[in-house]
Amino acid sequence: MMTEPIQLIVGLGNPGDQYLKTRHNAGFWFVDSLAYQANATFRRDNKFHGECLKLSQPSPHWLLKPDTYMNRSGQAVTALARFYRIEPEHILVVHDELDLPPGTARLKRGGGHGGHNGLRDIVQHLGSKDFLRLRLGIGHPGHSKQVANYVLKNPSATDQSVIEQAMQGALEVLPLVLSGELNKAMNTLHV
Repeated sequence: MMTEPIQLIVGLGNPGDQYLKTRHNAGFWFVDSLAYQANATFRRDNKFHGECLKLSQPSPHWLLKPDTYMNRSGQAVTALARFYRIEPEHILVVHDELDLPPGTARLKRGGGHGGHNGLRDIVQHLGSKDFLRLRLGIGHPGHSKQVANYVLKNPSATDQSVIEQAMQGALEVLPLVLSGELNKAMNTLHV
């Protein structure tokens, strides 16, 4: 089954050196890897409240790293999506996921925000839940009161290694996602 091709990939995270290596920035890590593979550089664009770049391979799509901080990610996503008339069905949001163990990457179409403030804000701003998500597992600290502190800390070396392996698997199926072959991408990634 074919789905809508992706025209915008948003990596969620927080700007600033103090957050660079924290678990909450897994989405930034992913889009930074895409830019690196393409030998491309993000540029700050105040109109889109973040850093962005346009790639042409394997099909034209934008990469976006909001600089609005996680809880206001929707402001940046809607600014770029509205300007370029990109519908929610053509957006992939890459984010950290507490409910998946480190080393896991899962694609998901639509759904709720699951308590993730970045997703909550994007849903609110877009007025739609129908965007695609790439969920990068970071694990859970074990108690809900520890979550805020946990996501803003660096993962252990072991967790970092398996998160990077999961990201590599997601990068390998991304051409399928970009071309709209979501089921094929899921079947490969979710083994």
